[in-house]
Amino acid sequence: MRRDERRALMKIGELAKRSGLSAHTIRYYERIGLLPHADRDPSGRRDYDASILNWIEFLDRLKTTGMPIRDMLRYAALRERGAGTEAERNALLVQHRDRVRAHVAKLQACLLVLDTKIAGYAGKEQRMKDYDGSIPEHRRKPARTRQAGAR
Repeated sequence: MRRDERRALMKIGELAKRSGLSAHTIRYYERIGLLPHADRDPSGRRDYDASILNWIEFLDRLKTTGMPIRDMLRYAALRERGAGTEAERNALLVQHRDRVRAHVAKLQACLLVLDTKIAGYAGKEQRMKDYDGSIPEHRRKPARTRQAGAR
């Protein structure tokens, strides 16, 4: 078999470099079941098929969107079982998407508050004077440090 006809295999170091994960993380993901166990070469070193990069990218997106690892593990187990699990996998992703959308909406509301606050600093001196001015000296000190009769 010619070299270009064989599957493209890579060692853990190359997979780490190409995926952005550390070799330690790759071994951990394999141990807990997020990644399938790699084939081994005659020396016992891991040989990864290049197609695993797509799966790692998908896992990274799930992680970035805040999917709990237990749900990622559930999805990976369903994926491993293959055909017949599509409805369960879809339901898991739909449920996660709903959580992500709710979180994005919350972040959008927070972003609006930040944008409004920033706009207030961009030329509305009176508003800053009225609401963001410095705290009067007599209100900065704790009550116990005020002098008697200073009221």
